[in-house]
Amino acid sequence: MLLGQYIAEHDATVRDTAAVFGVSKSTVHKDVTEKLSKEAPSLYSSVAAVLEKNKAERHLRGGAATKLKYELKKLSSPVDKKGEHDGGVLP
Repeated sequence: MLLGQYIAEHDATVRDTAAVFGVSKSTVHKDVTEKLSKEAPSLYSSVAAVLEKNKAERHLRGGAATKLKYELKKLSSPVDKKGEHDGGVLP
């Protein structure tokens, strides 16, 4: 129940919760989906709503991470005299 309370109170992802409690993502997911629904149905509904919201937003977080990765890569690549980045790609 502690994992479920944390997710509900902090609007946390399964990954964040696993990191805080030092357990695997699989353990968190199984505990909050299977065990919590039987032990604390009202808490389970709150947690399920957070998990559903996180699932709906995950493509946005992934896109933001990819964008950041390539922006950092662009900043660290050498610039030629014309101001063009040499990304190592042949024309």
